[in-house]
Amino acid sequence: MNAEEIKKYCLGKHGAYETQPFGDVPICYKLNNKIFAQLYPYEHDYKITLKCTADVGDFYRMIYPGKVVRGYHCPPVQQPYWNTIYLADFPEDELYHMIDLAYDTVLNSFSKKVQREILSREK
Repeated sequence: MNAEEIKKYCLGKHGAYETQPFGDVPICYKLNNKIFAQLYPYEHDYKITLKCTADVGDFYRMIYPGKVVRGYHCPPVQQPYWNTIYLADFPEDELYHMIDLAYDTVLNSFSKKVQREILSREK
């Protein structure tokens, strides 16, 4: 999966938008001002960091050791809630699923009212 495909997939989520608050990289995908994905699109450092729950994060780090690691850029207290995925030879269907989980994790952090507002917006 290339960077353009990841971008298109992330932006296909209700209310998702792209921003670059830290400079050229990472390219961040947000929902209601909360980041769910951070893409590093350069070939020499091709990876994505995704929001997750602590349990989901542990699960993926066990299944894909070395390919999925704690969010490298985060302070230690936040690391269990972010996974960095090195994208070279990573299964595409699994990555789609992990992006879905990241989006849902952020969506579910909002009140039910805000969730309804987000989901009622046109794509």
